[in-house]
Amino acid sequence: MAVITANNKITWNKLPDDFILPEDPVDNINQPVLASALTESLELAGRLSPSTLTSTNYGICATVNGKIVVKAPDWAYIPNLRVPREEVIRSYTPQLQGEIPTIVMEFLSDTPGGEYSSQPTYPLGKWFFYEQVLRVPNYAIFKPVKGELELYGLDTSGQYQLQEPDGNGRYYIPAMNLFLGVWEGTKGTRTGYWLRWWDENDKLLLWGSELTDRLSAQLRAAGIEPEI
Repeated sequence: MAVITANNKITWNKLPDDFILPEDPVDNINQPVLASALTESLELAGRLSPSTLTSTNYGICATVNGKIVVKAPDWAYIPNLRVPREEVIRSYTPQLQGEIPTIVMEFLSDTPGGEYSSQPTYPLGKWFFYEQVLRVPNYAIFKPVKGELELYGLDTSGQYQLQEPDGNGRYYIPAMNLFLGVWEGTKGTRTGYWLRWWDENDKLLLWGSELTDRLSAQLRAAGIEPEI
């Protein structure tokens, strides 16, 4: 299947087995923990189906004008795979292997990595790829040091527009029926700003450590000392 835009022919082909994926390291040690925390709370809240894929620094592919383009967002939510997971171990091609991501996220480090790049020529900027090629409905750019979150949504013309947060400073993601926002606190050895999910009833989706602490508090309130 091919999509013809004004200047590009986009096809959805499986990545060749001999294609060498870039092995660039993550920008800093915060990116993996920020990404895993987003997935953890979704999983514990029962918000991930067996066909859902959440990815971290993982190649999402398309072929544009005959050239393979691979971008690896810091976190992505793909609602539905149409193939077994064994077929998407190395990379993922939307349309061919499943649905377009609902949201992709980039976590900014001190050194800019092209998160705002709309370069329309090969190898294509991240912004251009998410907006004009994949047409991902939601693009989040998070600055962990300052705790600043920008959410861009595709408008009716197919362009990203900066979204306004609600009164709680959060952004509603309709396809997930969840709100995304910034939370400050500690998880593990990291203290700082995090991206977190809230449900439609304004309840925070908890991490495993928070669920354990809550259960321990309930047991103590009932006169039962939790086993360690």
